[in-house]
Amino acid sequence: MTLDPIAAVDRAYDRIEAEGRREIWVTLRFREDALSEAKIIAERVAAGEDLPLAGRVIAVKDNIDVAGLPTTAGAPSYIYRPDSDATAVARLRAAGAVVIGKTNLDQFATGLVGTRSPYGEVRNAWDPTRISGGSSAGSAVAVALGIVDAALGTDTAGSGRVPAALNGIVGVKPTKGLVPVTGVVPACYSLDCVTVFARDLALGRLVAELMSGPDAEDPLSREARADAVLPPRPRVAVPTGEHLAEMAPGWREAFAAAAESLAATGVEIVEVDIAPLLEAAKMLYGGAFVAERYAAVGAHIEAHRDQIGTGLDPTVAAIILAGASPTAAQWAADTATLARLGAQGRALLDGCDALLTPTTTCHPTLEEVAADPVGVNSRLGRFTNFANLLDLASLAVPAGFVGGLPFGVMLTGPAFSDRGLADLARRLLAPSIDLFVVGAHLSGQPLNSQLVQAGGTLVRPATTAAAYRLRALDTTPPKPGLMRVADGGASVEGEVWRLPAAGFGTFVAAVPPPMVIGTVELSDGAAVPGFLAEPWALEGADDITPFGGWRAYLAANRTKETMTR
Repeated sequence: MTLDPIAAVDRAYDRIEAEGRREIWVTLRFREDALSEAKIIAERVAAGEDLPLAGRVIAVKDNIDVAGLPTTAGAPSYIYRPDSDATAVARLRAAGAVVIGKTNLDQFATGLVGTRSPYGEVRNAWDPTRISGGSSAGSAVAVALGIVDAALGTDTAGSGRVPAALNGIVGVKPTKGLVPVTGVVPACYSLDCVTVFARDLALGRLVAELMSGPDAEDPLSREARADAVLPPRPRVAVPTGEHLAEMAPGWREAFAAAAESLAATGVEIVEVDIAPLLEAAKMLYGGAFVAERYAAVGAHIEAHRDQIGTGLDPTVAAIILAGASPTAAQWAADTATLARLGAQGRALLDGCDALLTPTTTCHPTLEEVAADPVGVNSRLGRFTNFANLLDLASLAVPAGFVGGLPFGVMLTGPAFSDRGLADLARRLLAPSIDLFVVGAHLSGQPLNSQLVQAGGTLVRPATTAAAYRLRALDTTPPKPGLMRVADGGASVEGEVWRLPAAGFGTFVAAVPPPMVIGTVELSDGAAVPGFLAEPWALEGADDITPFGGWRAYLAANRTKETMTR
């Protein structure tokens, strides 16, 4: 069932207002402009067009062009207004997605922390005292808070994966070149990837697939090759113990649990010494390859040195300006060293279908990053920095919680193993459960944030079978009570949300009386868990079934109140 594009855009802007997290955004479109685009999409769908992303709202990192919106790359001095969309964005809009804004980032996509921006430090979706991770900070948090369905980031050192792990969402880093970088401000052009954040793996992969394919404007873009078919018992490598020693408290145990969960699905887990990969990772910033960052935006920083410390971040400027120092001889030597380390890494992983690692090593506070911006950043990229240097595909997925904060793991494999990694990730992800809601948990209603915090994703609007009555309960906040009746029933409007099993359990355990979770029959014949009310609470409550649903009842009440003033 296609989602309603107009309702989806309205929900997104309502959540932006409810969350009050202005630091997520560099530029937001006017709601009216986004709604106008959504209306056109709705008309195209009604006319029979197949638009796989109709009803999906996305955000775009502000180093990726969106026609009509300024591109800043996180630096006010760099601002320009593109006439056309980046190729990746154009392909998603052609598929029916509506872009609502440009998201904040570590300036010039240089950093894994999300704090290096004159537009504000992007705080974590779960704990505002902690970092969101960068550089695709705003995109990750916009997805984690349920504002948008998916968001685009970029990834050179791990910027499409670290923020996913720290915010409890999926981060898809395709093979280099699968998604063209036409219209993307380069960090390191030969290494950059356009990435996807989503709360749902299937949606994240769909967005990545829709963006993929060669582009004549990007000479490094390339066609996907057929993935090797996974064997009946896939073999997945994990790092040996010494490479997991510097993890945050509880993270090593969480990683072991994730590996055990994957093994329980029939995957063979083998320990591998990944030292060559970790040595390669150090070369991204510690070798001559940082010269690519200078080639990209070094001239701009040189011309605006007087703004370092104001509009230009000092840490970012220092990293990029240092890229002017390496010589051609150093580049040649580092290229040879990288080739050797890559060959050693491939030999160690020979016979394995993927490498499973923690996505990152810790979840720092904003204060910790401020005290040691370079050191903390370096630790965050331990397991991510080598992927693009060595032409590897990677996929970050949630793997539970430690101390109330998300913990994530990452599957990495050879170039063009993207679909195989997704198949392995599906084994790892916990099963999900659908939940039908009719009242205060609907999109835009007071308790909807509880669903979002439990990891919920809106699946679709839905109605019950014509066998229910809806009553207005005397609760705070106001809620309706749904009950099934033998005679005189009607269809009631609501929404189906999808929650991970663990999140569903936590959510249900906190449901207060008189609400209960029972089985609700939908108009399409499906039977799903949903909100019902205990019979005692329905006695004497106003029957609001004729309104068709909770939102219509609230709207009628507001109109009545206005007329009686």
